[in-house]
Amino acid sequence: MKRVLGNFSCFILTVVFVCCGMVAKAQPGQTIVRGTVTDRATKEPLIGVSVYEIDSENRTLGGVSTDINGGYALRMRDPQHRVMVSYIGYKNFSFTVNNRSVVNVPLESTSNMLNTVEVISQQKTNTGMMDVDTRNQTSAISTIDASKLAELPAASIDEALQGRLAGVDIVASTGDPGAGMQIRIRGTSSINSSSEPLIVVDGMPYDIEIASDFNFATADEQGYAQLLNIAPSDIKEISVLKDAAATAIWGARASNGVLVITTKRGRIGKPALNYTFRGSVTKQPDALPMLTGDQYSQYIPEAFMNRTGTPLRPDVKEFQYDPKDPYWYHNYNKNTNWIDEITQLGHIQDHNISLSGGGDKARYYTSLGFFKQAGTTIGTDLSRISARINLDFTVSDRIRFKTDLSYTHLDNNQNYTNTIRSVAYNKMPNMSVYEYNEFGERTPNYFSPANNIQGGYIGTDNPNRGAGTFNPVAMAREGINRQLGERIIPKFNLQYDVLPGVLLATSDIQFDINNSKTKMFLPQTATGRPWTETTVNRASDSDNDRFSVNTKTNLLYTPRLGDNHNLQGVFSFMTFDAKNEGFGVMSSNTASAYLQDPSVPARIQGNEHRLGSSSSQTRSVGALLSAQYGYLDRYIVNVSVRRDGSSRFGENNRYGTFPSVSGRWRVSGETFMQGVTFINDLSIRGSYGASGNEPRAAYGHYDLYENYNYNYLGMAGLYQSTMKLKNLKWEQVLQSNIGINLIMMDQRVSIDADIYKRRTKDMFFQDLLISSITGFTDIDMNVGTMDNMGWEVGLNLTAYRTKDLTVDFGLNLSQNQNMIREISEFYPRERGNLNANGNYLITIQENNPFGSFYGYRYKGVYKDAEATIAKDKNGNAIVGPNGQVVPMRFGYPSLDYVFQPGDAIYEDINHDGNIDYKDVVYLGNANPKLTGGFGPTIKYKNWRLNMFFNFRYKYDIVNQTKMYTENMYDFSNQSTAILRRWRRSGDVTDMPRALNNMGYNWLASDRYVEDGSFLRFKTVTVRYYLPKPLIEKIRANDLSFYLTANNLFTFTNYTGQDPEVGLAGGDPFKIGFDTSRTPPVQTLTLGFDVRF
Repeated sequence: MKRVLGNFSCFILTVVFVCCGMVAKAQPGQTIVRGTVTDRATKEPLIGVSVYEIDSENRTLGGVSTDINGGYALRMRDPQHRVMVSYIGYKNFSFTVNNRSVVNVPLESTSNMLNTVEVISQQKTNTGMMDVDTRNQTSAISTIDASKLAELPAASIDEALQGRLAGVDIVASTGDPGAGMQIRIRGTSSINSSSEPLIVVDGMPYDIEIASDFNFATADEQGYAQLLNIAPSDIKEISVLKDAAATAIWGARASNGVLVITTKRGRIGKPALNYTFRGSVTKQPDALPMLTGDQYSQYIPEAFMNRTGTPLRPDVKEFQYDPKDPYWYHNYNKNTNWIDEITQLGHIQDHNISLSGGGDKARYYTSLGFFKQAGTTIGTDLSRISARINLDFTVSDRIRFKTDLSYTHLDNNQNYTNTIRSVAYNKMPNMSVYEYNEFGERTPNYFSPANNIQGGYIGTDNPNRGAGTFNPVAMAREGINRQLGERIIPKFNLQYDVLPGVLLATSDIQFDINNSKTKMFLPQTATGRPWTETTVNRASDSDNDRFSVNTKTNLLYTPRLGDNHNLQGVFSFMTFDAKNEGFGVMSSNTASAYLQDPSVPARIQGNEHRLGSSSSQTRSVGALLSAQYGYLDRYIVNVSVRRDGSSRFGENNRYGTFPSVSGRWRVSGETFMQGVTFINDLSIRGSYGASGNEPRAAYGHYDLYENYNYNYLGMAGLYQSTMKLKNLKWEQVLQSNIGINLIMMDQRVSIDADIYKRRTKDMFFQDLLISSITGFTDIDMNVGTMDNMGWEVGLNLTAYRTKDLTVDFGLNLSQNQNMIREISEFYPRERGNLNANGNYLITIQENNPFGSFYGYRYKGVYKDAEATIAKDKNGNAIVGPNGQVVPMRFGYPSLDYVFQPGDAIYEDINHDGNIDYKDVVYLGNANPKLTGGFGPTIKYKNWRLNMFFNFRYKYDIVNQTKMYTENMYDFSNQSTAILRRWRRSGDVTDMPRALNNMGYNWLASDRYVEDGSFLRFKTVTVRYYLPKPLIEKIRANDLSFYLTANNLFTFTNYTGQDPEVGLAGGDPFKIGFDTSRTPPVQTLTLGFDVRF
């Protein structure tokens, strides 16, 4: 690698020196004039402005276009000639040089109502690698201005993007502060490799990877917020690269799409100070109605009676309510709503201050932000301190230098266990939150008995996962699960005009220092377990340090080929090096809850004292060659090829080659379209390309060895833990795309539409089980092929526009169909035991979508004994060998449960009188058929009203919350739906009888599979800009106030708390399961923005 880098550096230096020598031989008598072209009002640099020389007869002699910084360098034949500066949407400007070498040009807009959205010809799209003319892009790219999201109280930008971009499906993992968002661009492209897009910030990849060999304790890849380290207030715009032609420039790391984030930079002009504040109040949507303590106390004895025919034993004191036994009487005589007890009103405060400005030689943007959010579940909160400095220097006429520095400090408190809400739903409602003494007086102690009829807390190997039950309030308030993060990212960029306007060399290097710590402590007061147990006062600390270096060197070649030809070529060479160091320690049984450090000596039992560390390093290189040619501004072709190498592969498949080709035909430029005046621009795009995916494991191609946990012949030993995988191949993504862009009605209507097909070949699967006779238990393999096919449409409409009133409307629709095409015979195609209650069969099979689940069809409740008789397909009773009628059975002959009146009815599809695997059917899948968003923006004088709706249509959810609050199987509390349960023969209802710890009334069936379709009133904002005369009195430039409501209403038939359900804990078999996690919250925000 060092040899490659060294040879490449020598090549670059040679090119620079040769070109400098060529430039030095410029003809005498020629004059070079340089400068920067900016917008007069906003002081923003303008990209792609035409700057050309005009002689005395108004003939154009030559010209250049401004670069990404608005700069130009024009070589003039005669210094007496005029220079014309021209840009669509701006007034032309001309000047004479008059012996000046630097002339800066502020252009004035031709209309006060003109903006970048309305004038497509002056738009630039940032691919992260370069800025390209939006009207000439050949690939599928969507862009949104971050100012449209400014009023939203979002901790990270991905939360604000929900539903706003076609083909981008974003789902919250939970509604707790700091929780991650699941981002899918054009569907799920991989089963076990990551399906998250590449994040690019200011032209460099932004590392969001969590090391596969380190346990964050509580943070899994779906729960760890990826973009919390980027303050939304610092973001200028976001672009999404979707097809292979767009993502090919970023290589293997971009196979799932690319999210390109551009941060704000300084502008030429006097210093501008901006301060924004947002204050919010948040609340959860209404929870499921649960039984009161009185209703629960009636239901439990009934469930016992239905099982045994006898009442509860007298020693079950939780339901005796005997005043003569004051301890039990006072502590089990309540009507506690446990969900209400762990739920609170949340609040958010967000402060951001920025300073920007500069001159011709230097520009700056600095910001400081503070964000604090208290969650709606007690014990959860997030605080963030962020700072950013972006500096731009013009060193000389040819050299520009940029340096960026960002810093983020995160402090995130989460609940100790992620089961706290499900436990709150199931907790006995007749039980007190706080302990009462024998006199009926409430004490300050939580009522956390070590055991009762519901059981007790059961610790597990993973410190953040607990089984059994506990006092949810005590766990939420006393259990500690604190995550701290520090991240510093310095970046440096050097630009050199080798040949001004023709050849530009750029070089970037970025360092990423990322430290994450997790501190957990489970005191005895949280569980009530005896002090002798190892779950008491369990402490754990983990630390993860990640250091990465990204480099990128580009050569951009844009020769002047005349008016009819346009060529842009790019060569890029990138490297990535990341090193991860992890350390973790856990101990139990410290003598006091104040001793929360696991290094404190404690009474240890068994394996409860653990010490572990990990270290990994990965490297990758990539080279890109790309060229785009345009002819007559109508025919545009782009060809690129990318070569990637990754240290995650063995020597046989370490490198991969990924080509792409795309094109654009501007139909509106043809002569036969000249008479069609209502169409401003009509183009057809097409692309095809390939990209790759790396495995997650850093050292899968090595034989790895670990210490053996036991003595071997009295000595320490080691063993080989993994098998060397030298033939593991790249997971390859092939994608084709056809699109159309239409702008018409004087640019009032803009439509973008795309149809695509995306195929993933050689999909990775981790931990594939193999026979133990090999000496191993599992390996990683390439196992199959999966397709994603679909379409997407984006519409922007200016419905009405006058001097005082403007009405805009936006709409995006996306449809994606996922299908498994091929799967290895070694792949574990299904998971789940349908012979047990509550277990869905999750199957992955050919020609079915990923995320499908299977089970039985629920048909109601047997109202009486006659209804339980088995029927053949003609509806006649099935008769046994002795002439007796046969009752319906489940699981014959292994289980042979005979259904009774009041039991659940499941469809006997083959009419054999037995419910078994032959009656299993496809129940649905969690992939939405349609996603999108829409809403108007109305501007009237100083007022602005913005509304936005987002939706997901036709996707299925397994409502596990409903399953566990309606099963009437154990001592868990139930929802009020069971009040309509079957109680006596002849009852006609859809709710089975209460049957404690017996029967099969809650088998996996369509009873718990619900349509999750929803339409959410996502955002409504009213903003008022104070009049200029008023704000001038406080010497401000702008001052506005706004009121925003988020998640105001959700229209859905789903019976759970909220239909927005994502992947559960990163498990590919657990997509679309509602596990009672905190739902997205409703938010009311008041904010203001002032600029000096």
